[in-house]
Formats: sequence, C-alpha cells, structure tokens
Amino acid sequence: MKSKSFKELIVWQKAHQFVLLVYKMTKAFPKEELFGLTSQFRRAAVSIPANIAEGFRKKGSLDKVRFFNIAEGSLEECKYYLILSNDLNYSKPKKEFELAEEIGKLLNSYSKKILSPDS
Repeated sequence: MKSKSFKELIVWQKAHQFVLLVYKMTKAFPKEELFGLTSQFRRAAVSIPANIAEGFRKKGSLDKVRFFNIAEGSLEECKYYLILSNDLNYSKPKKEFELAEEIGKLLNSYSKKILSPDS
C-alpha cells in the first residue's frame, strides 16, 4: 500500500525524531556556539526530513531519489557534528549516533526500492 503522506514514511518519522534530539542536545551547547555549531547542526538536521518530504511529492523516480540523496548528505554532515560535539565535550551523543545510522540505512533502502524496476 502506497503512503498518502510523507508523514507515513518511517524514514521521515525517524528523521523528525532526530531533529528533535538535535534541538534538545544543542540547547545545552555553550552560548558562543549559537551562531556556529548550534546553528549549522540544526540547519543540517532539519534538512533531512525536509528533503524527504519534498522528494515524496516528486513524480519521477530520479527526482525523488535526488532529494533522498540530499537528505543523505545532510545526514552525513550531522554525523560529523555529532563527532565534533563529542570531541568538544558538549555532549555524549550515543542515541543520536544510533538513530543517524538507522536513518542512513532507511534512506538507502528507500532509494534502492524507488530505483528498482518493480516500483
């Protein structure tokens, strides 16, 4: 059964959870990071579910996958910010790392499914 809304996609739901975790985590970052790491991290995190949502409505398979690929790029950027946050001792993002890995696998699976001849 096809999804009627991007909100029904598990990958979008997980990506939205990730954004909420990033916002919660970055609230505790030092104030001097507000226009640096905090802003960049939040922007990249929001880009993940936003691109999934935008890609959901695209008609062509290649167009859909392009937006999922942009989401994957933003996810990789966030993975770096998780490493940096840990190395700067701003947070210990174990749960966030695990969720990011899960989202990456889901995005990869969705893209493969969209591009498969059976779709």
